[in-house]
Amino acid sequence: MKILLMEDDIILNEIISEHLEENNHKVICAFDGESAQTEIYSQTFDLLLLDVNVPNITGFELLEEIRNKDIKTPAIFITSANMLKDIEEGFNIGCDDYIKKPFELKELDLRINNIRRLHGICPTSKIELFKNIFLDTENLFIQIDNKDIHIAQKECEVLLYLLKNKTRNVSIDELSMNLWSYEDSPLSSTIRTYIKNLRKILGEDSILNTRGVGYRFNC
Repeated sequence: MKILLMEDDIILNEIISEHLEENNHKVICAFDGESAQTEIYSQTFDLLLLDVNVPNITGFELLEEIRNKDIKTPAIFITSANMLKDIEEGFNIGCDDYIKKPFELKELDLRINNIRRLHGICPTSKIELFKNIFLDTENLFIQIDNKDIHIAQKECEVLLYLLKNKTRNVSIDELSMNLWSYEDSPLSSTIRTYIKNLRKILGEDSILNTRGVGYRFNC
């Protein structure tokens, strides 16, 4: 998983990031809210680990901001703010989990694995889409009856996002906010073209279009 870690305690930041990297995660570290904000708007992540009380922009403020911009990346608060009202505020803002300091690294692993399970974040590069149809996220191809059809990186990311959110409709704006940096937001027609290409490969009924609402992976 690609994880953003926002923690202003330098030693704790190093301990957590080293542990996550040893478990084959890619970790981007931030020590304050502004730098974390920059990272979130410049690239995509599978998970956000956010301390609450950090300089410039708090974890609560940061998550509330990106949720208001329809960025739905799963988030876990890591904090010593453990009053019931703090926990309630964190979940009301839109976090997926809350871990209180101090904690064992094993507990963090368990919570991350639970997020992976709930959001369908697959640890392997080959994902079964339909019977005898697979998506290879590392080599960027869709395999149909052992025939490899190469796709673009962004087509792969769009397909993965729809797959992770297959229980609901996903709008063009949501795809743009979650898969592109803020500065590089694509035209709506570009995203529609990616989806059109994917439907050519997988079949018209593979991705359903509800006019005015969005797209949904039809598995």
